[in-house]
Amino acid sequence: QVQLVESGGGLVPPGGSLRLSCAVSGSISGITRMAWYRQAPGKLRDWVAMITKNGATNYADSVKDRFTISRDNAENTVLLQMNSLKPEDTAVYYCHLRQRDRLTLDEYDFWGQGTQVTVSS
Repeated sequence: QVQLVESGGGLVPPGGSLRLSCAVSGSISGITRMAWYRQAPGKLRDWVAMITKNGATNYADSVKDRFTISRDNAENTVLLQMNSLKPEDTAVYYCHLRQRDRLTLDEYDFWGQGTQVTVSS
């Protein structure tokens, strides 16, 4: 079983920066990708950024050139550096992990509990 714990959320003024961290523990073999999603009040959960097991990254258009996803393998964490934050970035941010069973090739998704990011003056 995999556990994900996010941290680093908070209140920041427009134009500010935050760095989110997702600590991964448990049975972590077979990870194929990790990602950040966010959910604003009254809206569906949206994908923000992802990083594959090989280190390839991809971003939603709304955060491209402002957010950076990275991975610290030694610490088993995934980071999301968020710069030039806008009020529309306000949401609960969730860490996501996809794991593949090496024998059955079944894939499993795991989620953290979320961390609130509020961008407001």
